[in-house]
Amino acid sequence: MKTISIGKQNASYQQLQGLKDNRTKRLRQGAFFVEGVRNINQAIAAGWTIRSFIYPEKNLSQWAENILSSVETQVNYRLTAELVSHLSGKEDASELMALVEMRKPERWWETCGPGQPAVANPLLVLFDRPSNKGNLGTILRTCDAMGANGLFLTGHGVDLYDPEVMQASMGSFFRIPVWQIERGEEWESCVAALRARYPEIRLVGTTSHRERPVYGERLTGPVVIMLGNETLGLSHRYKEMADVLCTIPMAETSSASSLNVGCAASVLLYEVTRQRANHTN
Repeated sequence: MKTISIGKQNASYQQLQGLKDNRTKRLRQGAFFVEGVRNINQAIAAGWTIRSFIYPEKNLSQWAENILSSVETQVNYRLTAELVSHLSGKEDASELMALVEMRKPERWWETCGPGQPAVANPLLVLFDRPSNKGNLGTILRTCDAMGANGLFLTGHGVDLYDPEVMQASMGSFFRIPVWQIERGEEWESCVAALRARYPEIRLVGTTSHRERPVYGERLTGPVVIMLGNETLGLSHRYKEMADVLCTIPMAETSSASSLNVGCAASVLLYEVTRQRANHTN
């Protein structure tokens, strides 16, 4: 394993900074920046490929030393404490940061051959054009907590691999398959394949308008919960494809017309898990 020492903001350092700050550079390099004990531990535990570790010249904890000695990488970077602090951007800089390789999860609903992985009763989530990094990270964490089998991201939105998304997910990013859908036609193909494999699957669209209360819907079978953009809601195309449009009813005395999409995702996915638990008891 090669280790490069960096003592000033040279070309190698600028490359690291670019992978942290620049979406285009991340995509071009096929890698993204990760920091924090929980995120790094989850990335390793989930089998993601660590391309590099970044760490200060001295004073590493036993945890960091164990990671460096046990995880194989292409090249590591040893920085001065000042550069580590600058790269981290946090008040209390992480002692260990990483560059992790991007990967595309398998579309298991399209593979029906012998020995292929199958999900008996999938719970899937679609998030249409996310515009807030914290919300996306929170929804990833909620998907993980509520046992969702994957997340679809549609249209142009915030970068899945942004460090703020990583931080908000609290390590759940590495546990949840995410499929990025650029065009409506691609989602239509996904839906067709899902319906072919799970004929009873339901696409549940969400809206802040007074539609059917979510707790009145049957959510015990295969389901896709479709969440809309924070400002614009679910696009017309996805509403048209939904089997039903549901809402989370607000209290009659409430001045709030809706919940933040991260909060709404938690309520909706909890309702699915609640119904499923009661259905099996």
